[in-house]
Amino acid sequence: MGKAAALATIQQGGTVVLVGRCESKLDKAKTFLLEQIPHATIFTKACDVSKEDSVIELANSLDTLTTGGGDPDGKILWNGLVISAAGKAPHGPMLQLPTDSTRDMIESKVWTAYHCAKYLGAKLWETANIQDAQNDCSVVFVAGILNRRPGMNCSPLAMANGALEGLTRSLALEWGPKIRVNCLSPGFCDTERFDHMEEGRKLQMLANTASSLPLQRVGQPRDMGEAIYYLLTAPFCTGVILDVDGGHGIRQYANPTTDPLRKS
Repeated sequence: MGKAAALATIQQGGTVVLVGRCESKLDKAKTFLLEQIPHATIFTKACDVSKEDSVIELANSLDTLTTGGGDPDGKILWNGLVISAAGKAPHGPMLQLPTDSTRDMIESKVWTAYHCAKYLGAKLWETANIQDAQNDCSVVFVAGILNRRPGMNCSPLAMANGALEGLTRSLALEWGPKIRVNCLSPGFCDTERFDHMEEGRKLQMLANTASSLPLQRVGQPRDMGEAIYYLLTAPFCTGVILDVDGGHGIRQYANPTTDPLRKS
């Protein structure tokens, strides 16, 4: 999703910095993006953003990492921050799940968002103060539909997504009017996180999920990238949780062939 958001940004002439733990994955993502937009300006930085000290170092190094024009000192003026960090999501009955697995996921998804908003958000404040503009800078978190439409054995994800939605609304109040804060709530999306699965099992999972949705398909990274870019650039949009889920929030769980209330 982050790569798709970066693609949507550079397609509109923006500059992006890709951040993640794995340098080889960052290089691969940069190569892919440059294949789409050869003259795009893209920087990468390997960083474990679940660690507060690492995010502080990242924020302090942005000006030396990048080059370009913008403000009187020649620094790039950063207008947008996208925070998408899923990590490994534990699934299973709460009474049986190892607490450490849930804690690791909260560290990865929630504290990553908090650290990035706190320290990288300060770069947006620099831009807002230099430009003396309102509504021109924005933060987009990525949560997920399992908070408000939970699934069986998914309580850790419901917790994490709920925390991100709460942070979104709180910061939208705290940082307005200069900085807008919104949140994408994606439904099931066919991303690289499923590449480890056996192909037949993966295809069966995707088909089963698609058949349960009103739009009869699962999401693609492009769906999420375009939605993130909208939230980044929509000047009258803040405190919004945008569901991009193919109708997951309204889907029927009962089997229509066996439900007596819906038999023809």
